[in-house]
Order: sequence, then structure tokens, then C-alpha cells
Amino acid sequence: MQQPIIAFHTDNEQDWVAELICGHNQHVRHNPPWTNRPWVLTVTGRDQFIGFPLACKKCQRGEPRDNPY
Repeated sequence: MQQPIIAFHTDNEQDWVAELICGHNQHVRHNPPWTNRPWVLTVTGRDQFIGFPLACKKCQRGEPRDNPY
């Protein structure tokens, strides 16, 4: 299920996490060569992806929201 990104934060290991409108979180790491997301490293890059839809596996599995709001 596609869910738009509404914000970003870092986790305890300083990896970037996308906050989705559905209330779930999803890591959006830049970890070449496996994951190439250089846009996540800058504020401008992250801002350009606000509203971008990501496939939310937690929604597909019917998991409860990560964020209580």
C-alpha cells in the first residue's frame, strides 16, 4: 500500500527514517552500494521527498501505527 511521506527523523543510530501519513515509520538509509539514496543526506533533498509515496509493508500486514498521532 502506497503511503506519502510527511516528515523525517533519525533513529538512535542516526539513520534517517521516513514518517508516513498512515502513522508507520520506514528507514530510508543511504547505504551504497545496496541502497542509494543520497537525497536523504541533505535538508533540501529530504524536503523534495515530502509527499513522495512509499510502499508500506506494515499497512499491508495490518500492523498498528508507530506514531500515536
